[in-house]
Amino acid sequence: MAKPLRSLSGLLDFDCAARWGSFKLAAQELHKTPAAISLQVKQLEEALGFELFVRHPRHITLTEKGQELAATVRRTLAELNTKVAALQTGDDERILRISTTHSLAIKWLVPRIARFTQRHPELDIRIDSSDQLADMDDGSTDIALRTYDVVPGDPGLLFHDRLVAVYSPSLLAPGESEITLTDLHRYPLLHEFTTDTWIALLRQNNALKGKYNFSRAYTNFAVMVQSAVAGQGIALVSHAIASEDLRSGILKMVKCESAPYGRGYRIIVSRGKPGMAKIAHFCDWLREEVAEMQKGLL
Repeated sequence: MAKPLRSLSGLLDFDCAARWGSFKLAAQELHKTPAAISLQVKQLEEALGFELFVRHPRHITLTEKGQELAATVRRTLAELNTKVAALQTGDDERILRISTTHSLAIKWLVPRIARFTQRHPELDIRIDSSDQLADMDDGSTDIALRTYDVVPGDPGLLFHDRLVAVYSPSLLAPGESEITLTDLHRYPLLHEFTTDTWIALLRQNNALKGKYNFSRAYTNFAVMVQSAVAGQGIALVSHAIASEDLRSGILKMVKCESAPYGRGYRIIVSRGKPGMAKIAHFCDWLREEVAEMQKGLL
């Protein structure tokens, strides 16, 4: 049976020693003696029931479990320090902490966020891009944008995404102005996880018969979009993730009916914060950007 921690006093010493890889250097930072740091870590190890460091004659190294705990402690302390600083300075209204996926952050949010900061320069924007779900109750995140299977009537729905076939103009042969459905057999067809989405699009457009090259699969829409930008084939991707490249002309869209797609993005607001002005401003801006983005759909 796991033993609960009775004291957290050793975690700061452990974090510091893990960062420096030395009790001596950690002691200098914390204004303690190396012996005091070593004792705190030893007591923490005894409480945990496993070793955190391997002691060498002149240095220390983290054990495998020590590495895992160090990453968690470092992340937790950073969140705690951020929250304490906000409470001390009254900055909770001034700092907007946003969590979203890597793909949406890189290809949709970051290229647009300057327009929001121009409108609200008083806000300090913090973007956490991670495919792991954020904890909306620990105070580290104000608002999250997450992909999910769309639920009809969900008030949190930001937009219902669509899949579009996109390509780089560099693929056009001399004299060609566009790539059509009848040209698809000439190019590698890039897809995410499975070819089912391509098959659904081809069926929707009565173009299922043909010899197609489904040669490259990806696990991330942003990476697939970049592959299309590089001219590696025609990609069937999220319209949201490709929208900025489509707007700029870096990518072009194959003109056809889109296939049914059940995914979309929803807004999740941290408990107790829906009424805050910074949340209202950001949500209003998001919906304006989505409306503008959707004008680019066929």
